[in-house]
Amino acid sequence: MAHITDTPIDTRPAVDAVRAPAAGAVLTFCGVVRDHHAGQTVTGIDYHAYRPMAVRELDRIEAAARDRWPDIGIHIVHRIGQLEIGDASVFIAVSSPHREEGFAALRFAIEQIKRSVPIWKKELYPDGHAWIEGS
Repeated sequence: MAHITDTPIDTRPAVDAVRAPAAGAVLTFCGVVRDHHAGQTVTGIDYHAYRPMAVRELDRIEAAARDRWPDIGIHIVHRIGQLEIGDASVFIAVSSPHREEGFAALRFAIEQIKRSVPIWKKELYPDGHAWIEGS
């Protein structure tokens, strides 16, 4: 089951959750806070979520990935709260018999997260902030 945390993401439990004897690949995606966006200097990001709905939507994305690629394992973790440059904001672990399905499932998951999960991103700048859509 996917989860949302307000503490730094520990990647090991997510990887361990998807390991399987039939999996020849364990792939991960780790989204991190960068120091710029659209020409602006970014000093951090403040993530907000409607937690019950966000967890349900992350679970739905995991289930959709498993329906599409039945042999995969997938686990998604998203962090909320104020993050600094370099902090992990989202972590996805996927296991699959072969790398092709794993890479496809990772791409599917992150694109769906950006499209449909009610998590909002406020970028922090040296002189203010802005809410960013589709984050």
